Amino acid sequence: MNRGFYTIMAAQFFSSLADNALLFVAIDVLVRMNAPASLTPLLKLSFVLFYVLLAAFVGAFADSLPKGRVMFIANLVKIFGCALMFLTVHPLVAYAVVGFGAAVYSPAKYGILTELLPPEKLVIANGWIEGLTVMSIIFGTVLGGALVSDTGSNLMLGFDFPLFDTGIDTTSEAAMAVVAFIYVLATLFNLRIPDTGARYEHQERNPVKLIADFANCSATLWKDKLGQISLAVTTLFWGAGATLQLIVLKWAERSLGMPLDKATGLIGVVALGVAVGAVLAARMVPLRKSLSVIPMGIFMGLVVTGMVFVHDVIIAYPLLALIGFLSGFFVVPMNALLQHRGHVLMSAGHSIAVQNFNENLSILTMLALYAIMITLNLDLNIIIVLFGLSIAGITFLILRLHQRNQKQHDSLALIGEHKH
Repeated sequence: MNRGFYTIMAAQFFSSLADNALLFVAIDVLVRMNAPASLTPLLKLSFVLFYVLLAAFVGAFADSLPKGRVMFIANLVKIFGCALMFLTVHPLVAYAVVGFGAAVYSPAKYGILTELLPPEKLVIANGWIEGLTVMSIIFGTVLGGALVSDTGSNLMLGFDFPLFDTGIDTTSEAAMAVVAFIYVLATLFNLRIPDTGARYEHQERNPVKLIADFANCSATLWKDKLGQISLAVTTLFWGAGATLQLIVLKWAERSLGMPLDKATGLIGVVALGVAVGAVLAARMVPLRKSLSVIPMGIFMGLVVTGMVFVHDVIIAYPLLALIGFLSGFFVVPMNALLQHRGHVLMSAGHSIAVQNFNENLSILTMLALYAIMITLNLDLNIIIVLFGLSIAGITFLILRLHQRNQKQHDSLALIGEHKH
């Protein structure tokens, strides 16, 4: 891997670290505002909204400029969103602006890998990017928890600059200042990303044509026998992952009696498991065998339902680590296969935009369902069981579809042989 790759990884790590820390700072702001519990999933929902709304346009934008410059612009938008929260704009609105920046950032982040690296290095690169993203979730989650804890708050507010009044007087303001600093760090790394020299033919600017082009790309990927399976799996995984994050926070509070700043550590444990699974999958599963990991998803869904029997932290940690491990091992090969198919069938930016649209639509749907269940005061154990069984059931259906595709492929191959 060359230096440019590591610069991209550093920029990605710090940008994602800030995104994740800011989520918990925003949750803390909502708690301090005495906002209803159903607003917490809506916070995450507001973040992913622009991934869905801008899906048809961000791919073309990512392909219209050097990818490093696109990532730089996107990080500036994130800094602006963070500043809005600082200026006491409602967390839902401010975090949505950060989500806008993240939606622009994503196709460039993944697209630059296909420009920089040969296909055989994509699984390793994906292992890196997923591993680092997961590390940023771990550190971001723990950092977010630390920033809103009493200890972190006292430490930051007790820090004084000589001859200079920062105007930072509350825990939330101090926490946001730290997050803004991390975004600035990511932006500085963006400036060091090399220009890969990849240029795409003139990008369409007409919104109607862009939407038609996006719909066409989406249909191409869903019709492709390998594309549809990998897209279905990653779509399910990201929706489930985002919802699980919030379920774990609620579960830690109800079943384990943990406050927010301690509960964030449990999300870190899940993420650590994902990182280990991601690294092992990158080492052990070659691109051509990537579909062999689908049964892991069924097992993961069933393990999630086991959360309802756990009321002790000592059992909670290994259980959550196992859920994370199964997820990481299951998603990395699928992601690499999806990127490879997308790159073969269309340009990098467009395929990532299709992937983002589907994954974030899944996040929106699952978070909306979770918010409805909370509003209806459904018991948390019932929510956990429904959630786990849904993951297992949908993954099983995806596995059956893959087996049917293979049978069709084998019978077509046999027909071809008989003709010859």
